[in-house]
Amino acid sequence: MHTCTKANLPRVDALSEPFINRLRKAVAIPSISAEDERRQDVFKMGDFLASELEAVGAQVEKRYLGKQPHKEHLDLPPVILARYGNDSSKRTILVYGHYDVQPAKKEDGWATEPFELSIDEKGRMYGRGSTDDKGPVLGWLNVIEAHRIAGISFPVNLLMCFEGMEEYGSEGLDEFVREESRRYFAGIDAVCISDNYWLGTEKPCLTYGIRGCSYYSVCISGPSQDLHSGVFGGSAQEPMTDLVRVLGSLVDTHGVIQIPGLMDLVAPITDEEKAIYTDISFTMNNLYESLGSTTAIFDDKERTLMARWRYPSLSIHGIEGAFSSPGAKTVIPAKVIGKFSIRTVPDMEPDDVDKLVFKFLKDEFAKLGSKNTLEVSLQHSGKWWVADPKHWNYSAASKAAEHVWGVKPDLTREGGSIPITLTFEEATGKNVLLLPIGSSTDGAHSTNEKLDKKN
Repeated sequence: MHTCTKANLPRVDALSEPFINRLRKAVAIPSISAEDERRQDVFKMGDFLASELEAVGAQVEKRYLGKQPHKEHLDLPPVILARYGNDSSKRTILVYGHYDVQPAKKEDGWATEPFELSIDEKGRMYGRGSTDDKGPVLGWLNVIEAHRIAGISFPVNLLMCFEGMEEYGSEGLDEFVREESRRYFAGIDAVCISDNYWLGTEKPCLTYGIRGCSYYSVCISGPSQDLHSGVFGGSAQEPMTDLVRVLGSLVDTHGVIQIPGLMDLVAPITDEEKAIYTDISFTMNNLYESLGSTTAIFDDKERTLMARWRYPSLSIHGIEGAFSSPGAKTVIPAKVIGKFSIRTVPDMEPDDVDKLVFKFLKDEFAKLGSKNTLEVSLQHSGKWWVADPKHWNYSAASKAAEHVWGVKPDLTREGGSIPITLTFEEATGKNVLLLPIGSSTDGAHSTNEKLDKKN
């Protein structure tokens, strides 16, 4: 068997058409996990993936997870497990991805049919799931097939775990991963997940950290029913007025969180970590292009990236029960619910964050002297994750990326959350690597989602 060299890369390019056709078939299956009527299509996509894995020589198992919680009429789609290679002299890598997608309709603003792969003159492949996450999932099959056709020995044993409910909260997967960590996943040496994106469009990156997310509801109520402002304005204490004041006390115009003690939970940044940000391929113009404006909080790259990845942020998302339609309506809502979230970072333990948030909101409400009622609740919480970027898993990925792209990849974090990352780390006890395939312009979850041929 041959070894992998730069000279073999043209062989991969020669296989691009069958690889693209494989993606075309996958995109054509509208495997939308959030829509009940599309559940059979999610199953169809699982069957397609299993058959494609078998075709490249993998040993495949379908594991069914039972009924969907709170929707007992629906079966959860199977987790597709696959094994390629069983050589005790090689390391074993577990890779994860998902085969379900977000909803998409042409009338949402797509320039092409979302479930028909469309390729433009610049090599951009448009279609729902192209970058999130069908393209990256099928990339592992392409890797296997390219090695087989080129006659190159596959360097590791590959275990694959592909689920069909990621876009609907990965229901049932956490428990499954913990159970299989002692069985199917036993003996793995590291984990690799490809479900995130490059920071830009030209330079690859490896991701070693993600922020967590704690999502809260603040409910303020008073009257037993909505009121007419002409009749009751000035004589009734209004829940909306209280809520606006309470929400406005959480964070200032410059993104500084006003909750006492919260920043004390954050791990201090080291000089070594701070140095990473200097050489990352990113400019403020990249941010302005994404924003469509120059309304950034900071004017420099380092503070902007640290604010996105390294430090917590608080965002106010909306108010339930408030009048939001066009036109004028003079109603006083009887009950309003504000929604906000905190993106958490090391070493912010969720329970500690909750205590500070609840106390702050109750104290702020008490300052108003209102006769209305306040209720604060945690809707959901996902913990932050950070890995050791000096681990051999990252060193190997860095060498591979540099081999293909001719440049050493950036080490980045993610501002968003990928909860299953922490589940795999805790369940297996192994290093987890986030290996992005797509670029920052791919538009995952948005209209005109795409994956570039070069990626």
